[in-house]
Parts: sequence; C-alpha cells; structure tokens
Amino acid sequence: MFKLLTIALLILSSPAFAEEKLGQKFGQKFGLAMVGEPKYNARSPSLDYANPRAPKGGTLRQAATGSFDTLNPYSIKGRAPEGMSLVFGRLMARVWDEPFTMYPQIAQSVEVPEDRSSITFHLNPAAKFHDGTAITTEDVLFSYSTLKAEGRPNMRQIYKLATPKVIDKKTIKFSFNGDYDRETVMIMAMMPVLSKAYWSGKAFDKTTLKLPLGSGPYKILSAEPGKRIVYERVKDYWGKNLLVSRGHHNFDKVVYEYFRDDTVAFESFKKGDLDLRREWDAGNWNSTYDFPALKEGKIAKENLKHGRPDKVRGFIFNTRRFPFDDIRVRQALNLFFDFDWVNKNLFYDQYNHIDSFYPNTDLAREVAKAPVEAPKNLREKLRMGNELLEEAGWTIRNGKRTYKKSGKSMSFEILLDNPDDEKIALSLSRSLKKMGIEANVRVLDSAAFRGRLNDYNYDMILHYWFSTLSPGTEQNLYWSCAAAKEPSRWNYAGICDPKIDALAKSIPTARSRQELAAKTQQLDRRLWEGTYMIPLYHNPVDFVAYWKHLKHPTFNPLYGMVIETWWMDKASNP
Repeated sequence: MFKLLTIALLILSSPAFAEEKLGQKFGQKFGLAMVGEPKYNARSPSLDYANPRAPKGGTLRQAATGSFDTLNPYSIKGRAPEGMSLVFGRLMARVWDEPFTMYPQIAQSVEVPEDRSSITFHLNPAAKFHDGTAITTEDVLFSYSTLKAEGRPNMRQIYKLATPKVIDKKTIKFSFNGDYDRETVMIMAMMPVLSKAYWSGKAFDKTTLKLPLGSGPYKILSAEPGKRIVYERVKDYWGKNLLVSRGHHNFDKVVYEYFRDDTVAFESFKKGDLDLRREWDAGNWNSTYDFPALKEGKIAKENLKHGRPDKVRGFIFNTRRFPFDDIRVRQALNLFFDFDWVNKNLFYDQYNHIDSFYPNTDLAREVAKAPVEAPKNLREKLRMGNELLEEAGWTIRNGKRTYKKSGKSMSFEILLDNPDDEKIALSLSRSLKKMGIEANVRVLDSAAFRGRLNDYNYDMILHYWFSTLSPGTEQNLYWSCAAAKEPSRWNYAGICDPKIDALAKSIPTARSRQELAAKTQQLDRRLWEGTYMIPLYHNPVDFVAYWKHLKHPTFNPLYGMVIETWWMDKASNP
C-alpha cells in the first residue's frame, strides 16, 4: 500500500504530469500537429527513435565542403557553417517520426483556437540563454520583429501575417490576418529565439564571426572559416530533460572539418580522421568502398531505409521558351531518355525511377503512370517520340531535327551546377543527338547557376523540387502562375495552369491526413500529366558508413537517420 502511494505521489509531482494537468485546465496544448493528433504527450518517456540511456561523451567528426563567412544563420547575408541549429533554441521543436508535429522547447505549451487564427506561447520558466539570463517574451518579440524585417525570405513571408501581443514575461500571443492558413501556426512555432540583450545595437544584416549567444544544447567552442567549426555540449543545458532532448545530443563535441571537395573528405574518412560519412552517389557506394578499414571490419556500411519524400530531380523544361512550350516536344524528349541504361551503367541499378512529384510517400497519386504511355521497348519509344515531334512540326533534314515553319534546327543548352551530374547530362545529350537534336551541356559555378535560376534564364536545368511529408504553402511557390512570373521563386518550369493553382492553394487547408493525401494526389496527377521534366531517380535508403565506435538506435524514424540521437561507444573508441 505504502509503495503504491509513493508511486502515485511521484507521478502527481512529476513535471510531465503538471504540464498535462495545466493543459487540461487552461486548454493548452503540449504537442502541435499540422493535421490529426500528436503521437506523444507530456507523459511520454522519450521519442521512439531516441535511446534515453545513451551514454554521453566523445567527439563526432564530420565533413563539410567549401567554407563559411558568418555565424548568424538567420540573416540573408553570408554563408553559415554546418551545425548551427545546435546553438539556437526554438519555441517548439520538430520531430522526425511524424509528418509535421512539434513539441515544447522554449515554449512549454501553446493555445491554438479551432480556426488557427492565433497562437499563444507559454514559455518554460527554466528556459535560459547560455549566459544564464532568462528567456522572456521580450526576447520572443525582438526575434519576431528582427526576423520579419531582416531574416530569411520564408520567415518574412509568414511573420508579416502576425500581430504580436505580449501578455506577461512568459506569455505572448500572435494573431493572424486574413491571408493565414493552417500551416501559419506551425511556422510561427518553429521561430528561433534570439537574445534581445545580445543583439540590440548589432547589425543583423551583416556577416559576423563573433561567437553568438544561444540557448541550445551546444555552443560554439571555436570557428575557423575554411577549416573547421567546433561545438561543445552545454553541460548544464536547461532543456536536457525535455521530450525532444532525451537521448539526444550525446557527444561532448561535434566538429565539422571543411574540405575543398568531397573527394578529399572521403580520403580523410578512410584514414579515420572523420567518424561518419553519408554517400549520395550509388556509383561511388558500389565501387569505391573497398578500402582496408572497411575490409578489416572497422567500419560499418549500412543502407538505412527511410520514408521521407526524396528530391524530385530531373531535367526541367523551361516552358516559357520555345520549343518547350509544346507538351508534345516535352513528351518526345522524355521518351528519348534511356533511364534504364543510366541506372544500370552509372548507378548499379540502385535507384528507383521517379514516377511522382512526391516519391516514396502516401502523397503520390495512386496509379503511377509515365508522362507518356510508353512501351517498354526502347525502339518503340524512339518511334513514338519521333511521331510526336513530327506532329508538333519537327522533321529530320540532313540529320538535324528541323522546325518546318522556320527551318531552324532544335538546339538548346542544359545547365548544371555540379560537375558530378555531367555524366548523366551527357548521356541524355548523346541520346538526343541520335534523334537529330543538339543539347549542349554547360556546368556553372554555384553563384552563376543561382543567378540564372533566379532569373529563369535557361532552356533546361538539371535541378530539383523538394516537399516534406506535410506539404503546405510552399506548393504555391513551386507551381503557381504567380510564382512563374516572379523572379527568385521556385517555379522553375514556368507552370501556369488554373487547375494546378487551385489544387496547390487547397493543400494547406487540409484538416486530416486523409484529406491532405487526397488533395496532394490530385495535384500530383495534374503535374505529372503536364510533363514538366524528364524525371531521374530517387533513393529509398540512406547510404551511411561510420567507424564502429559510433552507435545508433535500432529504430529509424520516418524521415531517416537522426544523427543527434547517435552516441559514442567508449569501449570501442580508438
């Protein structure tokens, strides 16, 4: 009897129980989901993909390429280093085994009305910056105002919809105007919180290498542009017992070593100077991982399955330009690309052919159809493609594909920003040349490519779109007529279709997972019918190699591996 009473008292006095009772009394929420209900509650011991008993200690060393020139990751100026999310806390933190759900970090709980016209944050009394000062609503208000004025474009776009009201030092409410949607509260909840005392009087829109004041599980120990950045775990981190922190942030130090290119980084990993490597190229994964440490069993090489949507990569047509404004031309060029040959000869048949704008998810249309109902046989594909071009007014003259009305031959440029993609583009170019089409491949540096991309100044690009498991307002920026006309958006193909516009706008209004999937599947079907790209491939697994002193949880979440939950096995640490 005494033991049962003791257990009951412990439960009643626990922070989780107190938070849960607080929510019941005042209508406050612990978790916030885009659609449906959150998976976890205030009494959940840990996230399913984290090991709350993971030991602390050791140093994790990873690679980054290029360099960085600022330690402010939220300004549009400069390039911040890898790992800065470890330094700054957010109002709520996203988890990776649900499509789009967040749980308390700096905010202990939230209030959201049924119509999602506002969100009220109740801050955790324990939340503090690394200098020991308490986080208050003045810091939240300062963060909101600063990021709305000088932050990244996506922040500015959402924050301008909100009107803030400070209720007290630990409570702040944001109300939204008529342009908001159901996703707006989610974006506000992900707001990073900056120290007003630290940033006041400093130029937020300039690059800086001064070590910033944060509130996250790590702080910067040292930063050397072009060489490395070192993060040190905050031993007395105020949020270490939060649901989103248990079993996370296990390394005493996290280091990103910077290399001029990935080839040099790979050599460093093979020697043992780096602990973990993610490989993005199936060709390399199958042909270059044969070095001594791997053969001797010192390195683990794993294919870790994931359920996230992959990048929708392909040769994207600019339909603003002739001849790609004719769907028959786009369909024909799709038929001429021999994906099976590329996959077999370049990538060891490791990849899946993209057949949706939301591959590897339940958001893809139910019946996967090719942009053109094409036969399996390559010869038949070429015949069908030739017929489509003839119908569109393109014939063969002196071995060149010629437009009957003007007498001009079909010639265009394929822009790339990665030399590694050149082999794929050249394969397409060779296939098109056999059909009388001249496709010139050109590789640009990242700055030049980005400039051409922002201005839609290209014929065809090898690029991608990316959607999460919970697509929202970004779909308008990908597919709408307005985005096709505005520079620096993401409607690379120049898509302008009223039905696509209506479907894209309907996505954020979904109130259940079933409704969201149904709307996205309709959008996917309409996009696919438009043949806006020559689709490439996606990979349903992550290629990961690591020295065996690293360990990770057995459960891999929906979005794939979460390195923040890995740890160092001290017994096997060299």
